[in-house]
Amino acid sequence: MRIRCVVLFTLVLGFGGAACSKEGKNPAEKGPAVASKAEQQEKHAPADVKPGSHEDWCDEHQVPESQCTRCNRDLIAAFKATGDWCDEHGLPESQCLKCNPTLKIVRPPEGK
Repeated sequence: MRIRCVVLFTLVLGFGGAACSKEGKNPAEKGPAVASKAEQQEKHAPADVKPGSHEDWCDEHQVPESQCTRCNRDLIAAFKATGDWCDEHGLPESQCLKCNPTLKIVRPPEGK
């Protein structure tokens, strides 16, 4: 009976720990799942899109594509130069929902 309790307790802790350890995981560590080219195009704006338009949107990160530092690392220096950078989370302070939980980043309406 005691062994069953230990085994059951170990299983419960194992499943509970697995469920709680998802936060902070790097999506790239999940495995070799690769998005198709069509899926990638659906998530990202075309290169020739007008900044600030409805089409200028990164679905993957929910920010304007023209300001997405996670997709375009070259943008980081400009955000840092203007003091708009969160070192703790590695993205612009103006996009950091962890530091600013009430922040609303809204996609512009279509046709604008």
